[in-house]
Amino acid sequence: MKKNRLRKTVQILFFVLIALIAVNHTLAAAGSGIPLLSEASLHAVCPFGGVESIYQLLTAGTFVKKIHESGLVLMYIVFGAALLLGSLFCGWICPFGTFQEMVSLLGRRILKKKFNRFIPYSFDRYLRYLRYAMLVWVIVMTARSGQLFFAEVDPYYALFQFWTGEVALGGYIILGLTLVLSLFMERPFCKYACPYGAVLGIFNLFRIIPLKRNADTCISCRKCDKTCPMNIPLSGAGTVRNHQCISCFECTSTDGVCPVPGTLEFRTGSFGDAAKKEAE
Repeated sequence: MKKNRLRKTVQILFFVLIALIAVNHTLAAAGSGIPLLSEASLHAVCPFGGVESIYQLLTAGTFVKKIHESGLVLMYIVFGAALLLGSLFCGWICPFGTFQEMVSLLGRRILKKKFNRFIPYSFDRYLRYLRYAMLVWVIVMTARSGQLFFAEVDPYYALFQFWTGEVALGGYIILGLTLVLSLFMERPFCKYACPYGAVLGIFNLFRIIPLKRNADTCISCRKCDKTCPMNIPLSGAGTVRNHQCISCFECTSTDGVCPVPGTLEFRTGSFGDAAKKEAE
């Protein structure tokens, strides 16, 4: 499964990079560190910082405290990728998403088939909108305070700064809760609380290259439903525009779980158009 291995490699590389930046920033504050990375911080390399600063940029022309202009640049880059492939950042790059997947490896070994199957989709589908409430709350509170409000409860910041003494109690609590829940389900923070995931999820509604299912070749084995880390019911869809899709390629028929080639693919045209071209 070439795409699966590629994704895991990319995830690990970005996780190691962010961990290195976090540790090196602490060392730089003490007078040492790698010169190339010593000025970098977690806030400088987080694209969500650009989103948090939008209101203050429009009203005062400045960034929220601790946010660097690099966050705005990264925000534009991630938005460009999201316009093409939706929440690609979540599935391939986000180090906190990778962390949750790492913890879930243990949960999957212990719970086996029960893992990631505790909450019925009929109920769970509505819980997914909690992250949009989180997004609104963070944006409003940041705009009103002029401070990096989300840092108080951000588990990503807590994970990569837990040794510094700069993490608020709320951050430790959310990190601990995410760690425990990751033993029972895939990416709990991504599904229910991540404000940046909420922003990128909106791009799934009009992304240029969506995930499509070929109903003519689908054998209704539902393997795609079972393997989807975000519990999206793929087997009943034509074009998947679910706001929770993270473009992980786990379900696709190209080096993925689908047993029938050409049934689940990220594509722009219809499957009928592809068949006509082959016939010609």
